[in-house]
Amino acid sequence: MTRRRFYAPPDNFSSGSEIVTLAADEARHLREVLRLGPGDEIFVFDGAGREFQCLIEASRRDSASVRVIAEAAPAKPESPLDLTLAVALLKGEKFDLAVQKATELGVARILPVITQRADVRLRDDSDSGKRVARWQRIALEAAKQSGRARVPLVAAPLTFSSLVGSSDERSLARLLMFSERGGETLNGIRQKSTTVSSIVALVGSEGGWTDEEIIEGRGAGWEIVTLGGRILRAETATIAVTALLQHLFGDLN
Repeated sequence: MTRRRFYAPPDNFSSGSEIVTLAADEARHLREVLRLGPGDEIFVFDGAGREFQCLIEASRRDSASVRVIAEAAPAKPESPLDLTLAVALLKGEKFDLAVQKATELGVARILPVITQRADVRLRDDSDSGKRVARWQRIALEAAKQSGRARVPLVAAPLTFSSLVGSSDERSLARLLMFSERGGETLNGIRQKSTTVSSIVALVGSEGGWTDEEIIEGRGAGWEIVTLGGRILRAETATIAVTALLQHLFGDLN
């Protein structure tokens, strides 16, 4: 039987209490959509990789209480590939789609990137915060649907130069910048190393990369990669890149 899965933050499990409270959205889904009530079995995941078998204790209008029975293996395992997807900001619902599908395909984190040719311009920090909150909710729902117990982190938007010049933990990863021109094939990248455990994949904006961005990326140690001879829409490229990398280096077989 398909698991009936719900989300509660990691803090809800940290006290050692056997009782976990589900927030209003989860409680409404439990009660009004699935028609579940006291005594029914559900599974609750914490978004950080853990999942628990639970029984419903009480269901109210804006919350639900469940009793933890035992920790359970997640419905679906995580990919062995630590994949960070850096995506140029896209218009309308295109970025929403990219977040949803990348989550289903097993990315570990998503980095929105402000590029020279991106058609999206953030008004202020409030605008940025609202967008990130929406994308994080989309990632949560996609993780729930796909059986993942780990929800990818959607970071605050950062500039192209901040990303490619970063010297943080991503410096330990394979850095791949996907472009419609000037790169080598993904097979060529794979031949250099077949045992890659961490990748940051950078996918360009709807207007493509400028020459300056490609030069800057290459100069910062990013490998330029081109997918065949056809020009893909940015949202298509995002899904294709994620699927191909998971197939070559992850668990999409």
